Amino acid sequence: MSGRRFPNTYVIISAIIVLCALATWLVPGGQFVKADDGSVSYSGIASQPQSWQIFSALYDGFCRQAGIIVFILVVGGAFWILNATGAVAYGIRRFIAGVGRHEKLVLAGIAVLFSLGGAVFGMSEETIPFVGIVVPLVVSMGYNAVVGFLIVYVAANIGFSGAFLNPFTIGVAQEMADLPLFSGMGYRVLCWCILTSAMVVFTLVYASRIRKAPAAADMSADAPEEAAGSHRRHALILTVLLVTVVALIVGVTCLHWYISEISALFLAMGVICGVIAGYSANRIADEFVAGAKDIFPAAMVLGLASGIVVILENGHIIDSILHGMATGLDGAGRTGALSLMYGIQTVINLVIPSATAKAAITIPIMAPFSDMIGLSRQAMVLAFQFGDGFTNMITPTSGVLVAALAMARIPYAEWFKMAWKWILALILLGFVLLLPAVFLSITGF
Repeated sequence: MSGRRFPNTYVIISAIIVLCALATWLVPGGQFVKADDGSVSYSGIASQPQSWQIFSALYDGFCRQAGIIVFILVVGGAFWILNATGAVAYGIRRFIAGVGRHEKLVLAGIAVLFSLGGAVFGMSEETIPFVGIVVPLVVSMGYNAVVGFLIVYVAANIGFSGAFLNPFTIGVAQEMADLPLFSGMGYRVLCWCILTSAMVVFTLVYASRIRKAPAAADMSADAPEEAAGSHRRHALILTVLLVTVVALIVGVTCLHWYISEISALFLAMGVICGVIAGYSANRIADEFVAGAKDIFPAAMVLGLASGIVVILENGHIIDSILHGMATGLDGAGRTGALSLMYGIQTVINLVIPSATAKAAITIPIMAPFSDMIGLSRQAMVLAFQFGDGFTNMITPTSGVLVAALAMARIPYAEWFKMAWKWILALILLGFVLLLPAVFLSITGF
């Protein structure tokens, strides 16, 4: 096959780091300062041009994302132990035999469930271990790893984008905009239904194409081979997996667990499964290290991508870029201003995936501006919400995306080539869903 090779993921991210370092020499420095009354003002400060720091960006990025990096290494090692027992392969065969002709309904049901998780409690990092569970199942059903990735990670992010109860986007943004918490829910529920339906249709169409022509699926994951062992041991290991999943759901929704607790949960699962399988302590340790080693390239990508934000922040230009974007809102009118707000949030999300951080910077600026031009603050929050969500599924600075891709064994470059057109379509759909907030009288808006 002829043609130029698509650039390696490390090459792409390194090039972005170099461009950001160059920007620190050209863009004036600045910072936002928050006053005691909550107002935010911008002032110019000296920039700090970055040069040799491009070589320390990997180290700084690793330090910044140490928690999520350790998390994916632990989860990767734990699932390697689980897969080595052969219990997952055994369970998959039993599941496929029971599904029969209803597999499309199963795919759609899983997608809606994860989308609901994103919409209600902001499911994001929690999808990483589920990717490791669902992808082998979907691959064994005759699809590829991308289908499993779509119905877990992408579905959760669609729910996150069109959320109606997400405390990390709507809750934070509405509080900063002095709006009643979770107000305007009716229209947001409608948006969630539309976005989730679009995602389910896209997934089923893609799955049908892959099923009809499996040779065209060049991103397939290999189903794990079954190890020797009795059906009783396999059933007991699968029970441990089920208990782990239930504990994860309860912990996240009721006990406010985060990556530390989730890491401990899956490490315990891996060790217990190894013991049930009859492995020695050395065998369990060897399998765990093999799994961590297998997923380590994703940790490298995550650390390097985090270096992008480090360069921009250390150069003191990230606030200047945001201020320049916000200045462009003047004189744009309600529709134009809302479009620009949406565009600004979308662009910012490529370098600052954290919803809370973006809300703290942008909402105090855009809320009073919305009042000045007669645009409802709810519409402004909706623009923030959409802008914060869609590009999470493609930005290399998102640690959760990189980790989830690693669990699914999908190279970032291949995912980008496949997904960018669909992400662009989602961004356009989001813009269409913003327009009623300008022209129609919607309860809560």
